[in-house]
Amino acid sequence: MSKNFLKKTRESLMMSKAELAREAKVSPITISRIEQGLPCRMETKRKIILALGFDLSEKDKIFND
Repeated sequence: MSKNFLKKTRESLMMSKAELAREAKVSPITISRIEQGLPCRMETKRKIILALGFDLSEKDKIFND
């Protein structure tokens, strides 16, 4: 399982899983799986990073794999 800071980042922005999923155009189940450390596609990571308001160059703040 890969460690990520998605849940911590999402919660610090006061965003629900459903909100993030809607912004990133992915399913809430996908968000849950990633927060549990399951792998996801690079494209999905890109959508999530942008939906959180980060630049792609800041991906290491959320995903460190």
